Amino acid sequence: MSQSDRGLRRLAAGTLLVAFQGTTAPDWVLSELEQGLGGVTLFGFNVADSAQVSALTASLRAAGPAVISLDEEGGDVTRLAYHVGSPYPGNAALGAVDDVELTHRVYRAIGSELAACGINLDMAPDADVNTADDNPVIGTRSFGNDSALVARHTVAAVRGLQSVGVAACVKHFPGHGATRVDSHLAIPVVDVTVEVLRERELVPFQAAIHAGAKSIMTAHVAVPSVTGNTPATLSHEALTGLLRQELGYDGVVISDALDMHAITKSVGLAGGAARSLIAGADLLCLGPLPTYDDVRKVIAEIAATVPAARLEEAAARVEALRDWFATGTTAEAEQNVVGLDAARRAVRLTGSTEPLADPLVVEIDTPPTIAVGDVPWGLELPQAETVRIKPADADADALLERATGRSLIVVVKDAHRYAESRVLVTALVTARPDATVIEMGLPVWQPDSAAYIATYGAARANAQAAVELLTV
Repeated sequence: MSQSDRGLRRLAAGTLLVAFQGTTAPDWVLSELEQGLGGVTLFGFNVADSAQVSALTASLRAAGPAVISLDEEGGDVTRLAYHVGSPYPGNAALGAVDDVELTHRVYRAIGSELAACGINLDMAPDADVNTADDNPVIGTRSFGNDSALVARHTVAAVRGLQSVGVAACVKHFPGHGATRVDSHLAIPVVDVTVEVLRERELVPFQAAIHAGAKSIMTAHVAVPSVTGNTPATLSHEALTGLLRQELGYDGVVISDALDMHAITKSVGLAGGAARSLIAGADLLCLGPLPTYDDVRKVIAEIAATVPAARLEEAAARVEALRDWFATGTTAEAEQNVVGLDAARRAVRLTGSTEPLADPLVVEIDTPPTIAVGDVPWGLELPQAETVRIKPADADADALLERATGRSLIVVVKDAHRYAESRVLVTALVTARPDATVIEMGLPVWQPDSAAYIATYGAARANAQAAVELLTV
């Protein structure tokens, strides 16, 4: 390989954020970091505890000046607390409280924990305006359905993270909130005019840019008025025309995970990587699926098809981000009191609860989204019997018999999106109008029960806030 070819390969590798299995870095990742790999994205399967993550990130930094990223949104989407549930409520709860100082404190605390573990880029906050109640992928990850509210909390989140030297990555540009399709599975379409896009979806991104957001993540969403049938991640009109030129953004643009079906089932992983860079992205999140063989093919495709000038431009932006990391003042991880405080302020009770008597908790199982993963959720109510059941397998009469003479608590998550869940809840509360229903997703559908508790999320902190309402 000639000197120029090696230089081109280094530039190509410098655009990639790779993933790997396990709690220690494999040799190929360390070797590629030594040769200029952009960095890594960590997932729940890379995390055991904070000491292990600190050791892992130290080994990565020793190999090269890596961007070390993960999705730590608080709420349902957590990586550091993947195995136990987040101690912080997510954006829907923060939006329900609508106290920007609280949002700043929560994200500063999250950033402090990340910085203490050696993570320098958080793929958060989610700045989507969730205008579709049945959105299968955003939901409680959004601050709400009002552009101005989402904008002010996005700014607070960006400033909170970046105040402790962790770069924010505002997502998913130009907006994933009006979709009814999960881009992990297909290409969603946001079929609105450019004027509606500017007045609604783009407002939080514009605010984040003015607040100094260090990076912005693309959406695998087609907006016909801007991108035609092409996902924004691969669209020059979206990333260069709209984001760079119209909105004036010159920070790092990061692609959403390229192993999602919206990309792999349309143009393929390597083709999608090259096209995203040509469109204007600087760093490519490959997602958890690609192997080292896949990574090498992606590097080769980028080196063969993306103009060197475009790769040099991307490298300069990433280098500027790394320089900012170096100047950041890392705070010690803060004691987590703010997370529970926020969850307590967010929880809403309609009706009234009665003292508990030998409670039976019926948790109606909800399939996890790919973005959330298999994070535990539910109620941890002391001295209660808890039954987790799939609605298709449920026998309402048997559950009611089991609950005879006892307090009945029914726990759901995004019941508005699952007809079987609503049928089961309705059957239970019709027979037991004294039941308490706890909604741990978006409180869009409310049954006629004695007490209805909305937590605005299924994080550990949200669950504890609900338990406190039941037991005080």
